Amino acid sequence: MSARCSLCPHNCLIEDGSIGLCRARRCIDGKVTCANYGLITSLALDPIEKKPLHRFYPGSVIMSIGSFGCNLRCPFCQNCEISMAGEGDVRAARIEPEAVIEKAQELKKYGNIGIAYTYNEPLVGYELVKDCAELARKKGLKNVVVTNGFLNPEPFDAILPLIDAMNIDLKGFTPRFYEMIGAGKNGLDTVKRNIAAAAIKCHVEVTTLVIPGENDGEDEIKSLAGFLGGIDKELPLHVKRFFPRYRMNDRGPTPVTTVEHLADVASGELNHVYVGNC
Repeated sequence: MSARCSLCPHNCLIEDGSIGLCRARRCIDGKVTCANYGLITSLALDPIEKKPLHRFYPGSVIMSIGSFGCNLRCPFCQNCEISMAGEGDVRAARIEPEAVIEKAQELKKYGNIGIAYTYNEPLVGYELVKDCAELARKKGLKNVVVTNGFLNPEPFDAILPLIDAMNIDLKGFTPRFYEMIGAGKNGLDTVKRNIAAAAIKCHVEVTTLVIPGENDGEDEIKSLAGFLGGIDKELPLHVKRFFPRYRMNDRGPTPVTTVEHLADVASGELNHVYVGNC
């Protein structure tokens, strides 16, 4: 017995007892379930700017949680220990949604404004995010999602009413780049579509990690920024510096001058461009 997962464009056909490509979706008795539900690998009280969100409650802090799994295979992954892991590969504490909300409320005395679903790709644990977000909304807590945006339109749009802010990775601006990270030739179109959809419903900021020899061309960044500016010139873009990580150790860090120059290029299309990791 098998079942088709319709969460992301991979549309994995998962055999009974097996998991999908993301390592966070499992087939049990012919039904796709969330394998990482309630399994938290990381929990911290972070500055909101670390998400990064620079224009959403600046100066505040937010309780950030992560699990394991991801539906992309970026060779430069910054959180590969959990995003490339499956159940049993990494230590995790079982924390049900009610306990997540209770912890977030406890942290209000330290200035916590809500919950950020982050660190791994949070939306492969869609049901956990949804259940936590519904409870958080009832308690007046903000919901923030830090995501690669690689989700099918129906589930992506369905969760937007619960989300106050998103940071979405726009990892490059060519089909080739998205094929390289395991999203297929239509991966870029999916992410572009979801950025536009999210920008209508909630606060959105976008992050691009600039990798030498991969997505550091001036024309590419200008086109990327132009696309965002076509949605709204007020959309913030974070242009971040790459450091060797995971399976991409064949090149050095992005020169600071390159990051700063590309941020200047993007500033011709957008009103709010920030540099990161410099």
